Amino acid sequence: MATQDISSSPLSPYVAEFKRFVSDTWLGYAMVLPAVIMLGAIIVYPTLRGIQLAFFEVSLLNPDQMTFVGLSNFGQMLSDATFKSALWHTVLLTAVAVSLQYLLGLGLALALKEKVPGAGFFRSASMITWVLPGIVMVIIFRFLVQPDFGPANIVLAKLGLETTYWFGRPGVAFPLIVVMHVWRNVPFYAIALMAAMKSIPETQYEAARLDGAGPLQAFRYITLPQISYVSMIMIVLHVIFTFNNFDIVYLSTGGGPLGNTEVMSTYIYKQAFEQYALGYGASMALVMLIIMMAFTVVYVRLEARD
Repeated sequence: MATQDISSSPLSPYVAEFKRFVSDTWLGYAMVLPAVIMLGAIIVYPTLRGIQLAFFEVSLLNPDQMTFVGLSNFGQMLSDATFKSALWHTVLLTAVAVSLQYLLGLGLALALKEKVPGAGFFRSASMITWVLPGIVMVIIFRFLVQPDFGPANIVLAKLGLETTYWFGRPGVAFPLIVVMHVWRNVPFYAIALMAAMKSIPETQYEAARLDGAGPLQAFRYITLPQISYVSMIMIVLHVIFTFNNFDIVYLSTGGGPLGNTEVMSTYIYKQAFEQYALGYGASMALVMLIIMMAFTVVYVRLEARD
């Protein structure tokens, strides 16, 4: 039987295109491969390992001794009052902090968008709070509320009001955590939203004014729709950052006083690295991962529908 010439095969154009694709892109793949391997080593493998540990009982003191327990770790969460409290604090902190960050950042962006003296300097200076390391920010806030020499308490003492270490007060510590998140991230929101506003053609506002639209109508029907994509990205990213945040709470209160600022990240850390319950900590981390993935998918789909 005669062998069929591949050049006459119906697949020959696809084979030639594949060979051309490989010859043109092999160098690019080779350059990207080290980064892919590194990402797999520091992200993919730890994530998969954490998912595996969630279904085992394993102690940090003996990580090689693993006992498969199935869904027992997840069942333990249902009766864990501290876990429920930490989950509620995490959701509340994320909702309040991100909402305030966006609203204040939007207001600041509108102010910075106007051509006022010193706006350029203020735009640059305002980013300092965002680039400060978390530990520096916590030290600043802890100094401000020191009972004897903190500026906040000095002012309160002058006014004849109560002075105390406010991070140690159950009713005040959590609002202070919210304030730190807002103080740190509002400038970043403002700069990003202002950049999005600057990209809107001025002719659209001129046309709106000619049609009799006022500032509020222009903001509602021109500004907001055209910064919605940037807003979505900012909100999604900061929901994830805030929901997973560890350093601000741990460095300022450690989850206290009396568990009033305990969030999931600090509780997971305590379970895994202080109580050595590595499997239970991994199961709670898996719950956090599922919540964040669900939020991201739902939010992006809603934005795409709009």
